[in-house]
Amino acid sequence: MTLVAEKEAPAQRHSPHPLRAEVVRGFAPWAGAAVLLTFAVALAVNSARWQGGWAETRDELHVTSVMLGVPLALAAGCWHGGRERRRRTGELLTTAARGPLARLLASALPLVLWVVAGYAAAAGLALLATWYCATGDSPYLIALLTDAVVLAAATVAGQVVGRVMAWRLTAPLLAAGAYVVLAFPLYNDSRRGVRYLSPVVDGGADAVPVWWQPVTLMVWTGGLATAAVLAYAARRRWTALLPLAAATAAGALLVQTGDGLWHTSPLARRQVCDTSTTPQICVNARYEGLLPQVTDALSGLTDRLEGVRNLPVRYEDLPGEPARDEARLPIVTPIGWSVVRGRLTDPEQYAWEAGMMLIGRSWCDEPDPRLDPVDDAVEHYLAPKPVEKYFDELLAEGSEADRARLDAQLAARARLKAMGEEERRSWLSAYFATVDECDPSEVPTL
Repeated sequence: MTLVAEKEAPAQRHSPHPLRAEVVRGFAPWAGAAVLLTFAVALAVNSARWQGGWAETRDELHVTSVMLGVPLALAAGCWHGGRERRRRTGELLTTAARGPLARLLASALPLVLWVVAGYAAAAGLALLATWYCATGDSPYLIALLTDAVVLAAATVAGQVVGRVMAWRLTAPLLAAGAYVVLAFPLYNDSRRGVRYLSPVVDGGADAVPVWWQPVTLMVWTGGLATAAVLAYAARRRWTALLPLAAATAAGALLVQTGDGLWHTSPLARRQVCDTSTTPQICVNARYEGLLPQVTDALSGLTDRLEGVRNLPVRYEDLPGEPARDEARLPIVTPIGWSVVRGRLTDPEQYAWEAGMMLIGRSWCDEPDPRLDPVDDAVEHYLAPKPVEKYFDELLAEGSEADRARLDAQLAARARLKAMGEEERRSWLSAYFATVDECDPSEVPTL
């Protein structure tokens, strides 16, 4: 008796969990790898436009997860859900001890796990890529959780579609149809409420959702997927009405609220300043790490303006128009142009743009050509444009009027440069007192 018991014990010791085979083998791990690879390629291709900005990283992950991840999750779920019909084992499985709901969940949950794991791995790599060159702000983790729930819901919904429709082309057609539907709000400026039902709609880099928006979106997408599962596989199919009612209420709230789902980030309404320069230099608090670089890029301009009167108090970088005693700081967004991976791409160009914020007379209906040599001389003295030499050569090779214009500009530049320090400060002070004037008689001459 003892020997028999010892022989039988090993057979009773290890009984693998029924989900283990689905988790470690088969289609689910490959689906997770496909999600990771898709995200990695899509994010790497556009890395210059999000790396270094937390809000930009959030938005890039969000758009990628909805526009690429959701169609892929639907297709993966649909293909996996239709395997019983493809293998012609549906009738055999109806005799199994587990009911339809248990069988569906046993098939869907491992796939959901791997799809979400692939997304989580890609999101983690993206956060790591931004962390080392971040210019301010902080990660938006709630957005990652929301996108993960949307991907899980899409995977489960795809499972149901795959079990209902056994056609082999259902999966790719479902993915293509989902992409078109999800992309519609991106290319349609309509403010109709129905567009806010799409997970892809957001408020932009400067916006954050109201506290209940992520929860409502998760209830909307998760409720629809849960209702589909219960309507298909539950013993009491009327229970599908409960998640459907929750999803309907959440969808109605999204539609009714519209643009009120987001508001400007409190951080985007603040700025950090260097008050040691003239004018002072302020950058938006979302990019406070750029302040030393911006200050260094504008150091030549601010040094030349030291002691000059009638200047704006500061360069400001807040939403909306600057105050009368302020000038707009050249924009650093969208990331990927002036700033790439936390670095200014062209400090000379940036300094010229900052100088033009002090000079420009673009509001004049017809700028008087007599003002051109004076404005050009001030522009050249403060921060010449990087392509100035190229334009000078074009004028030199142009018509007689072009050459005369170049001669006037060169003469004005030389006269401003030849002035003594005090004389130049006085002249610049008088000049900046008239930057709003379009009448040449009001502007000091050179």
